[in-house]
Order: sequence, then C-alpha cells, then structure tokens
Amino acid sequence: MQRPPPEDFLLKETKPHLGGGKVSGDKLTSTYDLVEQMQYLYVRVVKAKDLPAKDVTGSCDPYTEVKLGNYKGTTRHFEKKSNPEWNQVFAFSKDRIQASILEVTVKDKDVVKDDFIGRVLFDLNEIPKRVPPDSPLAPQWYRLEDRKGDKAKGELMLAVWMGTQADEAFPEAWHSDAATVSGTDALANIRSKVYLSPKLWYLRVNIIEAQDLQPSDKGRYPEVFVKAALGNQTLRTRISQSRTINPMWNEDLMFVAAEPFEEPLTLSVEDRVAPNKEESLGKCAIPLQMVDRRLDQKPVNTKWYNIEKYIVIMEGEKKKEIKFSSKIHMRICLEGGYHVLDESTHYSSDLRPTAKQLWKSSIGVLELGILNAQGLMPMKTKDGKGTTDAYCVAKYGQKWVRTRTIIDSFAPRWNEQYTWEVFDPCTVITIGVFDNCHLHGGDKPGGAKDSKIGKVRIRLSTLETDRVYTHSYPLLVLHPNGVKKMGEIHLAVRFTCSSLLNMMHMYSLPLLPKMHYIHPLTVSQLDNLRHQATQIVSMRLSRAEPPLRKEIVEYMLDVGSHMWSMRRSKANFFRIMGVLGGLIAVGKWFDQICNWKNPITTVLIHILFIILVMYPELILPTIFLYLFLIGVWYYRWRPRHPPHMDTRLSHADSAHPDELDEEFDTFPTTRPSDIVRMRYDRLRSIAGRIQTVVGDLATQGERLQSLLSWRDPRATALFVIFCLVAAIVLYVTPFQIVALFTGIYVLRHPRFRHKLPSVPLNFFRRLPARTDCML
Repeated sequence: MQRPPPEDFLLKETKPHLGGGKVSGDKLTSTYDLVEQMQYLYVRVVKAKDLPAKDVTGSCDPYTEVKLGNYKGTTRHFEKKSNPEWNQVFAFSKDRIQASILEVTVKDKDVVKDDFIGRVLFDLNEIPKRVPPDSPLAPQWYRLEDRKGDKAKGELMLAVWMGTQADEAFPEAWHSDAATVSGTDALANIRSKVYLSPKLWYLRVNIIEAQDLQPSDKGRYPEVFVKAALGNQTLRTRISQSRTINPMWNEDLMFVAAEPFEEPLTLSVEDRVAPNKEESLGKCAIPLQMVDRRLDQKPVNTKWYNIEKYIVIMEGEKKKEIKFSSKIHMRICLEGGYHVLDESTHYSSDLRPTAKQLWKSSIGVLELGILNAQGLMPMKTKDGKGTTDAYCVAKYGQKWVRTRTIIDSFAPRWNEQYTWEVFDPCTVITIGVFDNCHLHGGDKPGGAKDSKIGKVRIRLSTLETDRVYTHSYPLLVLHPNGVKKMGEIHLAVRFTCSSLLNMMHMYSLPLLPKMHYIHPLTVSQLDNLRHQATQIVSMRLSRAEPPLRKEIVEYMLDVGSHMWSMRRSKANFFRIMGVLGGLIAVGKWFDQICNWKNPITTVLIHILFIILVMYPELILPTIFLYLFLIGVWYYRWRPRHPPHMDTRLSHADSAHPDELDEEFDTFPTTRPSDIVRMRYDRLRSIAGRIQTVVGDLATQGERLQSLLSWRDPRATALFVIFCLVAAIVLYVTPFQIVALFTGIYVLRHPRFRHKLPSVPLNFFRRLPARTDCML
C-alpha cells in the first residue's frame, strides 16, 4: 500500500476572518467576501494652483511629497509650471502606520537642494472612512502653510480617506510597502493587473493544385512542393507526384493565428533542383482579414490565387524583367469550430470553440481569494541577506490575473479577489507564485527571469457548489536535488452554480467542440499546434504593460510536460497498477471462493449464482443495485478538501538524483558523453523489458488467430471438431443448464481439482505463433 505524503506536504484547512466577519449563515455578504479586509490610508493628490515662483523666470518645478512616519512617496515633477496636475494616489497600510500626523508637502525641484513651498497637515483621527459602493470622495482645495503654520501662497487639491483593498483606487496606487522601489517602470512591475489571452484560431490551408509554373530548367521534370509561412510557423507539403508544370497535392497545412491578425500568410512554390537547393517558382501573400471563417464541417469555396515571379529575358543586349503570374488553387479558412489547445487537455481551463456564436451560456461563477503566503524561501540575495518579492498569477479561461508584488517579505499578504465565468465544470484553475526579479529594470534580453516558487491546481468538478473552501496549499517544486517545499499559499475558493440543470447536462456533452470529432486532428498536429499556441500567447502577454513574461506563461501552461521523465514514467506505471489493483483484488477474492477458503461465503455465492441462472432477468438489476449501494456507502467518506500536488503519487520524494538530473536536462542534451551513454543503456534495458511484454501479448493474440488458420493442421482440426460438437450440444441443451454446470464446475471444491494446468490451457499454449519467423 502506498504510504501517505509527509505531514508538511499535506493540504491544511484554515478558518480566516473573511470579509471583515460579515457572515450570514454559510454565506458571506460583503463586497470582498473571500479575503481578509486590509485597511489603507488613501491620499489622492490632484493638482495645485497659484504656486509661488522661486527663480527669475517667474515659475517653479513643483512636485508633491506625501509623508507618514518613515514612509514617503513623491509625485512626478513638472518643469516651469505653477499650476501642475498630478492626479496620483498614495496608499499607506494601516498595519504599518507609526505616526498620528499625515504631511503633504509641495516642493520645488532643484539641482542642489529642493526648496520648500508649503504643506498641508492632517490628523489621522479626523480622516473619514469610505467603503465601496460609496461614491469616490470629492477632492478639496487646501491652502498651503509654511513650517510655522502660517498661510503660504498657493493651494493644493487633495482627497484623504480610510478605505480597504476593495477601493477602486487600490490597483493604481503607490503603496507604502513598495517604498523602496523607484522608477516608473519598476512601479508598473509591482501593480496588480488583469490580462486577456489573444483570441486564437486554427488556420487550415488546403493546397489543391498549381498551374502554369515556369521552372528555369525546361529539360527536367520539376519536383515541386509548397512552403507556407505564418509568422514564425513554417510548413511544407510533400513533393507532388505529378512531375509536370501543373502539379497536384490536395494536402492540408494547419497553423495557429491570433487576433488582431498582424502578419499575412505567405506561400512560395518551390522546385527542388538539387538535394539541398530549391528554386522559387512564385510567391503570394494573403491577408488573414480576407480569409473565410468556418463554423462547421461544410467546406468553404476554393479560390485561385496568383503566384508572382519575375522572369529575366534578353532584348538584344539588354536584360529585362517581366512579371509572370502562375496560379495556385487553394481552400483557406479560419476554423471557428475548434478549441485551440494552449494547455494540456488533462487540466484545461477552457474548452469552448473559438467562434463566439458557438458558445453556450455560462453555468456559474468561480471566485478566488488570494489571501497570503507563509514560510516562503529566500529567492535572491540583496544587501547581503536573502529576500523574496512575491506575487501570484492565476489563469482560468482567457483571463489571467496578477496580484501586486509584496516587497521583501517571506509572509506576504495580498488579500485580492478575482472572478471568472464558468462554462464547463470539468476545468482547472491554476495559481502560481513567483519572485519578481525586475524591480530595478532588468528587461534587457538575456536579463534576470522571475523565479517560480510553486503552483497549485484546483479542478472545479471536485468542489461543492456555494461552499467556501479555505485551505493552505503547500508550494512544492521539483529541483535537480529533489522535491522542496517553498512555502504555503492560503486561498479561498467558491464555485457558484447559476443553473444546476445546465451543469448536469454538461456531463452528457463531449469534452471538446464537435469539430474535434467530426474532423479530428492527428496527435502530431495537436502537439505542434499546441506548441505554436503557447508561443503566441507568451509573446503577446510579454508585450503587455506591465509584461507577463514568457517564463511565467510557459510555467503556468506546463510547456515542458511532454518531455521524457523516468520519474513520471514510474508514477504512471504505478497509477496503472493502482487502477488494476481493484480487478486484481476481485480475482484474488474469486480464487479464494473457488478454493473454499471461507466455506460459508462460497456456499452463499453458490446460492446467489443458482438464483441468477434460474432468473437471468435479475442479473443487470442486481449489478446496478450493488453499485448504487456501494456509492451510497462511500458517501460518508467522500473527500471534503480539493485535491493537491501529491509527492508520493508523483514519485518526487523517491526519485534517484540521476533521474532528476536527466529530467532537468535540456533538449538536445548538454551532459557529458559518458553520462548520456549510461542513460541510453538504462533506457535500452527498460525498453527491452517492455519489448518482451509486448512480444508476449502479440504471441497470445497470434495463437488465437491460429485456431482457424490451419497453420497447425492437427490443432485446427481438433478445434473445428470441438466447435461442431459444442454447437450441437448447446443447441439441444437449455442455456441455463449449461451455465449452471459451468459455474458449479468452476466453483468446485479443491479435492476435485488438479495442480496441473487445465486441458484448454494446455491446448492453447501448444498453438503456433509467428515468433518462429522473427529474425
């Protein structure tokens, strides 16, 4: 029996103080009801007017400094402007407030020392509170004061209030816990954002034929193929079997295209004139905006396209280029009936077709509260000590969310809540935790990459509807030296169903859109298209501001999950054995019945068997009633927690170091030749055992085929005579009597059994197989 994982690697149920404690029965009622409330002091600096001039030009270079205790934030400064407008928001966490006075100061930027213009002071005890959905607090004009408290020239428009993270100003605000971060780009890198994946289409290019091609060598048969390119994707047809200037292919090429369509489809007809040399016979470019869109299996109309080539001709002693257009016949369409797979089908978060017209109505809402993390490991070194700047990314459907970055904390508190529409319950939400390595620039090519801290997956179908799940999930990451716990993340999840009938109906529908079954794509096509889709998604999201970087997207989409892993192969083998374990257990139990290990049970089985033989109409009702009773019995022990990463199931805690080193090796390998040779020999040894098992299965199948093949004339004659006798006996004997005698014979007492194999088994093992013909 498999041992349970270590206690430290298990899921833990928690009871956080959600939504400020506003609970009505089992249901929470506040706006941000899946997170703990966090109080913030907000300061909105809108603009200033009538600021005094500090130089001979009659203007100043003003900026505003907001100071609360040891925390200080500044707006951008304007050059030579007496009426600046900033409209910036500053947020100070109430947990870290160590002062009773808020000071907002207007200063004049100077090379040597900034000059003081005036300030406004606020007593924190008199600041109003605001909770959405209240309207935003209107800013007011405040007269500036000098350091002595006397009236100074100029006014400042401000709004100051106490609020929570539910405030609409929260995402774009400057935060006191990020006071050490400076620079516009760095501040953008720490804010929370919502991203949308680009809308992906499959582009099908059916290349039928070409006409009037002009090869340069008229004295040979052309070897023509078509090369098609879309962005970084390049595919080619096979060489046409009709070696003429009017070749035919009728071959499909599949691409992934993303809206908005930025690049055209380019096609080039090539003639292979030598083993490593091709000659272009013409090219054409087709904008995807002009391509037909198909929603079902009905074929779109074919079209003839011009492929242009410039031909050099001689007019006397002069060379002249003329444009010659050949024709290519194609059927091109954007497939809206497929779902473009950018995730593994085992944990997809979206299964809808591309075309919105084919979407079904949503069945519910998924709400996720990202509360906090505990015990994070130091991910980098700063000023001689370990530090971590953590943020979370969650992905479900086309919507990606990124929390703000908490600076220099091993126990960050985010308390951010997000919502998704759910169209299929058999989908998975993925939450990843990362360390931000771009707080001081670093966006150069080959610069630092954000480090992964861990990942959590939650399958929606394992959740009860309308129940709030609050758990602490271990963040487990596999390293070359073994599995390591990087900390824990605290999540609150609720799946709300809007229509129970629609959700139950979903279980009767195919998992993927119908085009995947009417015109299925091959496994190799799906693998290639998924790779292209992940590349497009990562490229588009990395161009957002702030960017969701390539390493983040690839980790969330499990780009490398298809690579060979000895550890994963072992885990899958033992998963198969676990599935077959039930059948093996039934076989052992039946063997005990046949051998009368427990006589009372064997007698009861005899009685049940006789009843079912005499009344065969009871067989199926008995089976289904038995399954119903088992299901009702197991209801008491149903899982009460969502599933999580299991190190025992994954064989992550028992993997050999060399197996892990092989799993983390690049493709192609970068290891020394002696290590590669050792791994190759090990792989040959394992493959040899698999080869033996496959050969044994083939042998048994060929023996079945040889029963009637007359490969062994005596064995086939015996079997044919047996079949004739059996047909006559079964015709004249009632089926119930045959079944009764067969069952009693199988269940006979051990004293009537022999230790030698039975006659049918002896006969079967003597049948010939094709192993004699193998080299």
